[in-house]
Amino acid sequence: MGLSETMPRTDFPANTAASAEAEIAFPFVNTYARLPQTFHRRTDPVRVAAPKLIRVNDALARQLGLDPEALRSPAGVEVLAGNRLAAGSEPLAIAYAGHQFGNFVPQLGDGRANLLGEVVGLDGKRYDIQLKGSGPTPFSRRGDGRAALGPVLREYILSEAMAGLGVPSTRALAAVTTGQVVLRETPQPGAVFTRVAASHLRVGTFQYFAARGDVAGLRMLAAYAMARHYPEAGETDRPYAAFLRGVIGRQARLVAQWMNFGFIHGVMNTDNTSISGETIDYGPCAFLEAYEPGKVFSSIDRGGRYAYGNQPNAAHWNLTRLAEALLPLLEEEAGGDEAGMTAAVDALATFAPEYEGARYAGLRRKLGLAVDGNWERDGDAALAEDLLTCMAESRADFTLTFRGLCESAVSSAADEEVRALFADPAAFDAWAVRWRLRLQGESGRPEDHAATMREVNPAFIPRNHFVQEVIEAAEQRKDFSPFEELLRVGAHPFDDQPEHARYTIPARPEQCVRQTFCGT
Repeated sequence: MGLSETMPRTDFPANTAASAEAEIAFPFVNTYARLPQTFHRRTDPVRVAAPKLIRVNDALARQLGLDPEALRSPAGVEVLAGNRLAAGSEPLAIAYAGHQFGNFVPQLGDGRANLLGEVVGLDGKRYDIQLKGSGPTPFSRRGDGRAALGPVLREYILSEAMAGLGVPSTRALAAVTTGQVVLRETPQPGAVFTRVAASHLRVGTFQYFAARGDVAGLRMLAAYAMARHYPEAGETDRPYAAFLRGVIGRQARLVAQWMNFGFIHGVMNTDNTSISGETIDYGPCAFLEAYEPGKVFSSIDRGGRYAYGNQPNAAHWNLTRLAEALLPLLEEEAGGDEAGMTAAVDALATFAPEYEGARYAGLRRKLGLAVDGNWERDGDAALAEDLLTCMAESRADFTLTFRGLCESAVSSAADEEVRALFADPAAFDAWAVRWRLRLQGESGRPEDHAATMREVNPAFIPRNHFVQEVIEAAEQRKDFSPFEELLRVGAHPFDDQPEHARYTIPARPEQCVRQTFCGT
């Protein structure tokens, strides 16, 4: 399959007619807007009353070839609020479907977001720039299309923290307040979030065309997704099967990273599963403190469908829905219904080994067991799982336990700080004996083990109670200094940062955030 024939042209002139008043231009080179109207609806952002800048992500802006100072200018803030279109912008709302908590909705789409356009960053990669909370669209389903300040700050903090941890993620380019109130459980200040993504293609995007029996649209979407994210698939004899395997591999490795950092997405619907393999849609998400495999934070996940420990199964379920959507194309290239089904089943069978390989490779690194390059020895997986079992039984803090082991790798004298995290310290002691025997089989000095472990065991995560502190300061006092400080800490999660030691402390009982909420 020739990609030059499937990727929309990118050498068209900028759409200067979008806004004659625009004083700021993005280097937009749009491709999704060139797809047929079945893929999207052209929709302008809806103006807000009094936009005010909260923050511009300077480093990310520069990576995208943008001028941070221009974004801070009055004209730039107007663009970030949706009050003005930058030259070259072709705003649209993307169509998609999705299974939400297992229930299929044939049409969802961007109900409160506008894809302003695409830019090619300094790394040569293509990125979407999207406003979130920019007003109603044809997909709003009677919603107001707006975002509240709290969820905007949460998504900014969490997405940038994930980037700091090295986890594939959408990114935060900017945030502004709107000067307007949105009605949720209570009246809340409004805001608009500028999100950057490798693309906004989702499993639900494929489901949208499959549900309509639109095989031509499905074929065009698959060609676009391959050209943008999996060009190597297009060079194979069976590109659709290779594409499916590629998505499965990226999702398996992504969820393994979530698990190894104690991250709970909270709303793993198929419309929140990115084809590019990025973490997307930070709604009711959170990081574990006490290790609890069944932990749920999301206020809308009443059955625990997307609990921490269920995330691998949820990802596999979502990818099965992608395989189902692709069946007409898989059957077409395989030469029959049965052969197409076999290709789908074979691809899905790669999820478990991809996930387990990534998960245990990460856990071995967290335990200092990969210094000499020997990825696995008999008993390593059991050693890791036994620690997690002890942690669950004692409700030990996930992040502090693994970070504390970095010091314990140098000397058993440091064990006291770790064992104090366990309700049953003797259980940790017994495990630590086995761990040290295994460490003796690694080459290198204990200090080498510790240094390697510090590179994968963060000292800092955005703990829920600190995120809540940030939101309350902003909502109640219009004080964004805690927001800025938490962002600075999260940008360097593997450094000790003794001046910010308070951010390593788990919540006291009265500080616990027991539920997180979707922005809608």
